[in-house]
Amino acid sequence: MADTVHDVIIVGSGPAGYTAAIYTARAGLHPVLIAGSVTAGGALMQTTDVENYPGFKDGILGPDLMEQMRAQAERFGADIRLEDAEQLQLQGDVKKVVTDEGEYLAKTVIVSTGSEYRKLGVPGEEEFSGRGVSYCATCDGFFFKDKPIVVVGGGDSAMEEATFLAKFGSSVTVVHRRDELRASQAMQDRAKANPKINFVWNSVVTAINGEGGVTSLTLHNRVSGEDSQLEAAGVFVAIGQIPRTELVQGQLEIGPEGYITVAAPSQATNVSGVFACGDVADPRYQQAVTAAGSGCRAALDVEHYLEQL
Repeated sequence: MADTVHDVIIVGSGPAGYTAAIYTARAGLHPVLIAGSVTAGGALMQTTDVENYPGFKDGILGPDLMEQMRAQAERFGADIRLEDAEQLQLQGDVKKVVTDEGEYLAKTVIVSTGSEYRKLGVPGEEEFSGRGVSYCATCDGFFFKDKPIVVVGGGDSAMEEATFLAKFGSSVTVVHRRDELRASQAMQDRAKANPKINFVWNSVVTAINGEGGVTSLTLHNRVSGEDSQLEAAGVFVAIGQIPRTELVQGQLEIGPEGYITVAAPSQATNVSGVFACGDVADPRYQQAVTAAGSGCRAALDVEHYLEQL
């Protein structure tokens, strides 16, 4: 593998990586996409209905959307490898990507490694992870059928989780640190209209309690200063994402919020021949459609860069 110098290697999949693969493949650049052995498809693989991606008037399941993008990229000749990137060497005219199965060389690299779930960092969270604490409603919601469920967060993802979990739980309580939600109005309206969903405002989780499994949460009211207990069998944490930049630390410029810095309107990083797209380079929007758009820009940037060599 290391004997061939590819035009472009894309590290990470999801809407950004797959879109970059579609565009670079159609341009005849024969991209190699390192998709990951477990995380291929990115965060949308853990999402139910995607209703705001253009072209699907009735919505589409996240995994189905990713499968269509992947098939489209492969149709144009993208070489998608279900391998895990372990090391990136980005300096110099030829870059190296080391995976768990080998090494790849390329003139350019597109980084689209996405983000991971942000954790609460409270006592009991790690202890009960997989035993009542979850970060994925579609993965674990069924296990809490007819049991009290708590969702922590106030954004679109939290409202989506709460609405989905209402199909299973006896009740769903949304705990939010403020007195109003950050979610879009449509997502708020849907959650508030569901009779199974109720809200606890101005409160934060300070501990997750149980024996063998989760039984309750300790809450602290930020306004009154009072502590209280809330019954729960399942706790779903939906408080945002952390960009996955561990492979590029010390090589690419990272902004104050932890995301890869790009030279907007391009997706170029501070290292020549290296581009970044998707959630790992987007501290603001983090939507499937904006990720796909940035993947398109990264691919066009690669084309232009290679033409200038």
